[in-house]
Amino acid sequence: MEIRKLHNDEEYPMNLLLEADPSEEIVKEYLTRGECYTAWDEGQMAGVYVLLPTRPETAELVNVAVAKEKRGKGIGKELIMHAIKSAKEKGFTTIEVGTGNSSIDQLAFYQKCGFRMNGIEKDFFIKHYHEEIYENGIRCRDMVRLSQDL
Repeated sequence: MEIRKLHNDEEYPMNLLLEADPSEEIVKEYLTRGECYTAWDEGQMAGVYVLLPTRPETAELVNVAVAKEKRGKGIGKELIMHAIKSAKEKGFTTIEVGTGNSSIDQLAFYQKCGFRMNGIEKDFFIKHYHEEIYENGIRCRDMVRLSQDL
C-alpha cells in the first residue's frame, strides 16, 4: 500500500471524506487549511485522512475514512500511523482527534492506536451540523476529544 499527500491541483475524494464527516461544507472548509493524504491499494483508492495544524505544536486528525470494500484489512491503522509519523516529522508534539459520542467503534480504534481521551465538547454536533446524526442507535451530540503526545 502507498500513502501520498494530495497536491492543490488534485481532486479531493469527497465521497470518501463524507463517509467520515457528513457535512460537505465543513469538509471543504478544513481541506483549505489542512493536508489531505490518500492510501492506494492494488491501484484503487483505499482510504484518506486530513491532518490540520490547530495550534503551534498541535495537529488534529480531522477525517479518517477507509473505502467500504477495503475495510478490515488494517488500512485504517496504517493511515493513523502515517498521520502520527507525518505530524512528528512536521515538528508537532501533540496529535489530536475528535469523534462522536455515538462512534463506539472509532473510540475503541483510536485508543488501540495510542490515543487517550482528554475532553468532551458538549453539543458539538448539534451546534455545527444541520442534520441529526445517529450511530449505533445513539444520537451523536458530543465530540469526544482524544490526543497523543508525539
